[in-house]
Amino acid sequence: MSCIRLLRRTSITKEAAQVVGIRGFAVAGGKSKKGSKGGGGGDAPTASELSKELKSTTVFGANILKDGADPKIMPDSDYPDWLWHLLDKHLPLSELRRKDTETLTFDDLKRFVKLDNRARIKENNALRAKN
Repeated sequence: MSCIRLLRRTSITKEAAQVVGIRGFAVAGGKSKKGSKGGGGGDAPTASELSKELKSTTVFGANILKDGADPKIMPDSDYPDWLWHLLDKHLPLSELRRKDTETLTFDDLKRFVKLDNRARIKENNALRAKN
């Protein structure tokens, strides 16, 4: 309830909403005539007024502080190495079971043990639920 009141009190321009990348309440451009059909819309979406250089160097909408600024994008060398491997595909449990455990890397072996334990727990829980 208080969030709705806060949102009603806050006025955001169309340009600010596009920059932040949030979807909010529509900003009324003026009163429309009753019974008028679309087609002659004067409020067509316009291209963002931000330069390409600014778009490529700043992460818009990532600021979480009241008085802070949006963070700048740093060169790849400034980020830790593990960050680039977060989205790598991992083998599913069925593939890990087919491989020899002696040839698995330490990370794959850890993942195999975790997934195998999870599968055994689910199987035991299903058997107990039937009895």
